[in-house]
Amino acid sequence: MLNNEELSKIKTARENWEEKVLNKTLEKSPESKEEFRSVSGATVERLYTPEDVAEIDYVEEIGYPGQYPFTRGCQPTMYRGKNWTMRMYAGFATAEESNERYKYLVSQGSTGLSVAFDLPTQIGYDSDHSLAQGEVGKVGVAIDSLKDMEILFDGIPLDKVSTSMTINAPAAVLLAMYIAVGEKQGVSADKLRGTIQNDILKEYIARGTYIFPTEPSMRLITNIFEYCSKEVPKWNTISISGYHIREAGSTAAQEVGFTLADGIAYVEAAIKAGLDVDTFAPRLSFFFNSHNDLFEEVAKFRAARRLWAKIMKERFHAKSEKSMMLKFHTQTAGCTLTAQQPDNNIIRVAMQALAAVLGGTQSLHTNSRDEALALPTTDSVTIALRTQQIIASETGVTNTIDPLAGSYFIEAKTKEIEDKAMEYISKIDDLGGAARAIDLGYIQKEISDSAYKYQMEIESLDRIVVGVNKYQVKEESPKGLLRVDPIVGEMQTKKIQDVKSARNNDAVKSRLEALRTACQGTENVMPYILDAVREYATLGEICQVMRDVFGEYEQAVLL
Repeated sequence: MLNNEELSKIKTARENWEEKVLNKTLEKSPESKEEFRSVSGATVERLYTPEDVAEIDYVEEIGYPGQYPFTRGCQPTMYRGKNWTMRMYAGFATAEESNERYKYLVSQGSTGLSVAFDLPTQIGYDSDHSLAQGEVGKVGVAIDSLKDMEILFDGIPLDKVSTSMTINAPAAVLLAMYIAVGEKQGVSADKLRGTIQNDILKEYIARGTYIFPTEPSMRLITNIFEYCSKEVPKWNTISISGYHIREAGSTAAQEVGFTLADGIAYVEAAIKAGLDVDTFAPRLSFFFNSHNDLFEEVAKFRAARRLWAKIMKERFHAKSEKSMMLKFHTQTAGCTLTAQQPDNNIIRVAMQALAAVLGGTQSLHTNSRDEALALPTTDSVTIALRTQQIIASETGVTNTIDPLAGSYFIEAKTKEIEDKAMEYISKIDDLGGAARAIDLGYIQKEISDSAYKYQMEIESLDRIVVGVNKYQVKEESPKGLLRVDPIVGEMQTKKIQDVKSARNNDAVKSRLEALRTACQGTENVMPYILDAVREYATLGEICQVMRDVFGEYEQAVLL
């Protein structure tokens, strides 16, 4: 922190520059806009100086990597020791086709797998359900039973890879299937490494693939926390997701505030269930979006890390520094991809990936150029992976830790986003917590208002999107897009029939009834789900039992 004499000297010098240099330039050539704003709509000043960071105590607020408050990163050496995990998100059609894509990605240097599930799987329906028609395998891989999971990871040793699964309402079921596949490969649960998204609150807020009401959903999540703390200790039991909040239209500060508010709700629920904070908190992880505004995004990641550390230490009295670390996966912003001039998306993704790396991400998925049009082709996925590899190997940004630290602009924006995010958290606390704020529609309305404002800026040309509202060209219809064959639905239905005819149906019925009883009581349901999965009960059958007991969530109507 600067003393008053130093600040006074800087202020005098700035005022002298404004009077003798800046004003003369502005008289001759005014700036292109009266006011400059970030992607999130926050004011960006003409110039940042030590005056803007005068109140920031370096040791207390910025500090050193691998040390509280982790503003500069969770690891003491960051990428000088090991690069982030290049975790490419993939999954489409059948388990066989997705397995082929995973093996290709690993062969090309991907260091982690990330599974995309189709919509019926995400909302707990089997592929032969009437509501699944036309959606099977479209936005991810169809997984109906343990048989599909066995095929999905055929030839992929689960003790050698880390797997992330984007699954929420049925997260317990898919995790049970993964554990069961490990057993069949001879890999015990305590050796499995990976993450389930398991973040139901953001489904109510922004994404919509929820099944059960908030209370039983929170029970399922804390059941997973408890079970994995004992049986699957290397597993990240939740990935608290700001990504979809940002995709729905939030600002950077809202993404941080609403995501951490959800995180607070999960920690409170786990403590209420009798778990010690330092037992489960080290396995919490986060998932953020990397949008177009390079410096705002870097500041956002740093602010989130610092704010979460303070929350865990001061609010929840965590003792272990591992409980205070905000470790996160990043995905480049799907909402910024354009169907027009899709090759421009390669550049957008490169800038967004760079922001994630400069912000200290632990793992990264880079979107493909054609994702605004269809699921990505193999060529497009390869370019997306190569983008990460070029950043890691050719740009030099990994040579030093947190290279933008100390920038007056970055440090001022980090503090600004942290303070604004904390305002949202305080408001949500006043409303009774994240679940209550969701039921009231508060978070959803804040996001929709931000999304509307952003879209109006595009419509009015106040915000330029290259190829969309400026610099357009006449284009031919895109060729060579990946299409999922509608026959996938028929193939999955046949698989389900074969599984049901080959399994012990009496055993399945017994396991499902045991699960029903557990759901009606207070026991941890994970062992019962795992028993049902081992007998090849389908995802739909297991989720239907829970639907019968728990009911289904009804979304709040925004006024």
